[in-house]
Amino acid sequence: MIDSATRAETAPAHSTGWIRDRLRKKNDDDWERPAPTRDQVRRDIIGTAAVILVAAIALETSRGFGAAGGEDRPIWLQHLVLALMVAPLALRRRFPITVLLVSSVLFFLLSTYMPAISTQLAFQAAYFASIYSGVAWARDRRLLRLALVAVVAAMALWLILGFTVSNFYDSFVESLNESATEDDDTYRGILPPLASYAFYSFLINAAFFGGAILFGLTSWRSAHQRERLAEQADQLRTQSAELAHQAVVNERLRIARELHDVVAHHIAVIGVHAGAARRVMEKKPETAAGALQTIEDSSREAVEEMRSLLGVLRASDEADPAGDGARRSPEPGLADLETLVAEHRANGLRVTFTRVEDIPGALDTVAAPLALSVYRTVQESLANVCRHSTAGSAVVALRTGSSDGVRWLEVETVDDGGPRPGSRAGSGFGLRGIRERAALHGGTADIGPRAGGGWRVRVRFTQR
Repeated sequence: MIDSATRAETAPAHSTGWIRDRLRKKNDDDWERPAPTRDQVRRDIIGTAAVILVAAIALETSRGFGAAGGEDRPIWLQHLVLALMVAPLALRRRFPITVLLVSSVLFFLLSTYMPAISTQLAFQAAYFASIYSGVAWARDRRLLRLALVAVVAAMALWLILGFTVSNFYDSFVESLNESATEDDDTYRGILPPLASYAFYSFLINAAFFGGAILFGLTSWRSAHQRERLAEQADQLRTQSAELAHQAVVNERLRIARELHDVVAHHIAVIGVHAGAARRVMEKKPETAAGALQTIEDSSREAVEEMRSLLGVLRASDEADPAGDGARRSPEPGLADLETLVAEHRANGLRVTFTRVEDIPGALDTVAAPLALSVYRTVQESLANVCRHSTAGSAVVALRTGSSDGVRWLEVETVDDGGPRPGSRAGSGFGLRGIRERAALHGGTADIGPRAGGGWRVRVRFTQR
């Protein structure tokens, strides 16, 4: 603890540079520690009152072995001095720098006025706590540096004056002469008595002030780290919510593409057969009935597929795992292309379908998502032929291959017709969906008229 006889309650002035270096190592001056909560301030007030009570009991107890000896002032005044030193701690977190400065002034004045009381543990612990709280809770770090430099410089000056200007030197030498004998080697050491005592005081005070500052810095940095971790946790929660929202949006876009392709295909079939039924209704009732049957079947298939797709949306919005919305039909794939082509042949479009594999069985290893994209591409391509082209035939080719070590799957649909007169332009969502599917699998799409007439849709998907 600090020795009151020397009034040396601090480290020498040259230690302030080390303190400033320690403070500068944390380049976070822009961060301000949040002010204490009401509960924290209330605990500080209650804790300070408890310390004052314990300090009073300790002071009276210490009289039994002479710890407060030599002090002839009234007992109530001694307790008042001790309470004054502890009292500022009630606001140590609310006004940390102010408490640091006030406690420093009180420490100087009260130690000079009543040296015996300054040796009490509560007196010195209160000053240690004020320094610690100032460093740990100060929101203005630049102002804190100035306050620390001022306090350390003032105490260093006080130490120097105590060893030079005051009568401490004469009293110290006199006490040595009175207690030393000719044969006594008590004061023999590597340094003269006064120098030894000054160096010893420096070590004690350096540990006192350095410890308070370092503990305060540790607390401040821990609070900063906790706040940064809390901010990062908030960012992660926000990003997770955004990713979840983006996943929902992407799923809805996928469903929108699927829904467009399903509706376009079946509406095209219904339109073709409705027109045929209208033309032959009077002359060939049997043919008209067959066309109407096809319309009925296609309508039912469209409803079933739309119900399956929209069920995904319902299942995400309603907790109904046992309901119809949670059940989905199997997604179509490469094996369903023959059925798709057969439907269009039945509608009067001559469709040729070819499969070319560079490696036997290559088409059997295509992943389900890629197979679905290929199916929807062919479905949209043939639906466009029925709606917007005068073509009477189309060719669908499915090929596999590799380029530069990258496997690819290509599907191509070509027809020999031109734009159908009176056909209105579509919304463009079908072709956009084809391009989006190609981009989804890292592929490319080539869509447009052919040089020799007709229309081509060629998409190359990358196999992963």
